[in-house]
Amino acid sequence: MVEVSPDSKPPVCRILDYGKFKYDKNKRSHKNKSHASKIKEIRLRPKTGQHDIDFKVKQAITFLQHKDKVLVTVMFRGRELAHIEEGRKVMDGIIAQLLEYGKLESPPQQQAKRMTCTISPKAN
Repeated sequence: MVEVSPDSKPPVCRILDYGKFKYDKNKRSHKNKSHASKIKEIRLRPKTGQHDIDFKVKQAITFLQHKDKVLVTVMFRGRELAHIEEGRKVMDGIIAQLLEYGKLESPPQQQAKRMTCTISPKAN
């Protein structure tokens, strides 16, 4: 016998499996919990092909729709450091595509051999 509603007059009780009752109650409480925001990263290079960039942007959009932050990283190797403007073009293109789904939290910053920026999901 399980007391379903102790506040009502008279209290409501049912005869049922207590394990199942606890399971259903626990499942209902899990639905109410909010999603903890995580930081997801997409990594690119200045010479990454357009199809690969589109694929990574599509993945980043799903992250943003799932309320996760996205860290966009353009990595430079060797002589690519002499052409940072190529990496900047790639970064600006990605940011332009993602601004529909999120907002720019930190602008692109150059740190040694990588350029990073953070995009957070739009608050609805």
